[in-house]
Amino acid sequence: MPNLIPPKIPDGEKVDFDDIHRKRMEKDLNELQTLIEVHFESRKKEEEELIHLTQRIEKRRSERAEQHRIRSEREKERQKRLEDERSRKEEEENKRKADEDAKKKKTLTSLHFGGYMQKVEKRGKKQTEREKKKKILSDRRKPLEIDSMSQDRLKEKATELWEWLNQLEAEKFDFQYQFSRQKYEINVLRNRVSDHQKR
Repeated sequence: MPNLIPPKIPDGEKVDFDDIHRKRMEKDLNELQTLIEVHFESRKKEEEELIHLTQRIEKRRSERAEQHRIRSEREKERQKRLEDERSRKEEEENKRKADEDAKKKKTLTSLHFGGYMQKVEKRGKKQTEREKKKKILSDRRKPLEIDSMSQDRLKEKATELWEWLNQLEAEKFDFQYQFSRQKYEINVLRNRVSDHQKR
């Protein structure tokens, strides 16, 4: 086994290892403190940013909640206005229908009563007209008594009857025209009454 020879220390100043170790420790400690300060500064900045971001989020959330509340109140007010308007229109429509029904009932009652009275009057008139017609026919239906008439007298009687027949045809035409005219005027009046009731 070879002999170990200790290293040879050069001549000169004496090396102080403790001082070197102490200085290195101080340097490491300073670097560590600097790193710690930098870390805490960065951590503080991050916390401040986090707090600021949280505040912004809360503010935005509060603003959105307020906007939602305002929109909800406006929507409720709008729905209430629509409901009030709908109720008002329904009430007006019901009132209008009730008024129309009352007018129709009144008109129908008047028409029914008037129609009944007209029927009664018409029946009376029919009887009166029938009696007049019988009287007129009895006056007009005179016996001819042609047995004792001469030929010339028969010709005169035939001419007289022919003229009378022509007169009756003319009167019949006049009555028919008058009846048609009155019927047309009645229909016009009925249509006007019907149009007025629909309004």
